[in-house]
Amino acid sequence: MKKEFKEALEDSPIIAAIKDDNGLQRCINSDSRIIFILYGDIVNIADIVHTVKESGKLAMVHLDLITGLSSKEIAVDFLKKYTEADGIITTKPTLIKRAKELGLYTILRLFIIDSMAYENIERQVGSAKPDLIEVLPALMPKIVSKICKISSTPVIAGGLVSDKEDIMALLQAGVTSVSSTNEAVWFL
Repeated sequence: MKKEFKEALEDSPIIAAIKDDNGLQRCINSDSRIIFILYGDIVNIADIVHTVKESGKLAMVHLDLITGLSSKEIAVDFLKKYTEADGIITTKPTLIKRAKELGLYTILRLFIIDSMAYENIERQVGSAKPDLIEVLPALMPKIVSKICKISSTPVIAGGLVSDKEDIMALLQAGVTSVSSTNEAVWFL
């Protein structure tokens, strides 16, 4: 993981995740140095990323949520060529591999919905080798703690985080940062 990204993570225990233009405008005033972009389409994603970059923040685009992009490696190439994105978030290990080849930061998003999903973590992370993993939903500190212990890859937790108590429990469980679309959480 490059120094700039690592420092931004250390400075950002709370990562602002945006899902619309209102969130985009508000995240610029947050202390988060990293912004997760969870919306957009092939027409406006470059503008959204540009707005984030102009505010001095790192822009991580959730590739799976950008309308008009396929789930193929060419989507990563598009993002690299036509935007200023610093990296990607995705549930697809093949896209992580391509992004790493292109020099982008990578976050593999994992939904831990049952024991089978939990048991597949090591295999998925081992094959993709992302810079970070993001575990959803976040409100399982006991499980998140186990994941942090078995993973040599830093862990971000996200999903359903609503207050300082949630954040403190997750940080104590060992996560590097907590991502949230809840704007009230950004300013804690």
